[in-house]
Amino acid sequence: MKSHLAPRFADAFCVVTLLLALSARGSEPNQLSDAEKQAGWKLLFDGQTTKGWRGYTQTSMPAKGWRVEDGILKKVRGERGGDIITDEKFNDFDLTWEWRISPAGNNGLKYLVTEDRPSAPGQEYQMIDDSRNPDARVGPRRATGSFYDVLPPLDDKPLKSVGEWNQSRVLIHGNHVEHWLNGKKVLEYELGSDALKAAVAKSKFKNAPGFGEKITGHIMLTDHGDECWFRNIKIRVLSAK
Repeated sequence: MKSHLAPRFADAFCVVTLLLALSARGSEPNQLSDAEKQAGWKLLFDGQTTKGWRGYTQTSMPAKGWRVEDGILKKVRGERGGDIITDEKFNDFDLTWEWRISPAGNNGLKYLVTEDRPSAPGQEYQMIDDSRNPDARVGPRRATGSFYDVLPPLDDKPLKSVGEWNQSRVLIHGNHVEHWLNGKKVLEYELGSDALKAAVAKSKFKNAPGFGEKITGHIMLTDHGDECWFRNIKIRVLSAK
């Protein structure tokens, strides 16, 4: 499935940024290579603390539900502490992270998140057990790599088995958004476009004013109660398009 919603970025730009994002895969987790540092990447998770994160609409991290252990930010099974967001806000950026999900588990990363719209705080990159979670079986718009409940990813996405580490990426430049999974672009769309508005109108977010429009916002990791693990969360701020 090839998206018709937006033109591609220049091929060279995509290749260079992807290579930089993947360059530290074989090194210690939660570290930046010299090339990444020179290119402007920074860590959103230092591997030891939750510095830079807080609970959604809160001033500090939740007292339960999230734990740092062995260089991993872990969503603890059965402990509902709530969603967490970055202290910082971002507008144009290249974001990569690694994650793995528990059997039948569900989680998500949301971006361009606002605290002024709690029912639909931001667009969600879905991370889920596609084969065993009931929500994923609703359809491709709720599968891993989707813009949750709005746009589906490619049918032939390279999703790894439950329990294995996946690498995901969200790239936003101007109104153009891309979702990547394990080195492959699986979805692209234009914020605020007529095509996206039509898709939102068919989703659960149809009554959320401003949803799907470009704003400067936080990055969010969601709490659906299932166990999920995160590492190598890193971002590079891009100049305005």
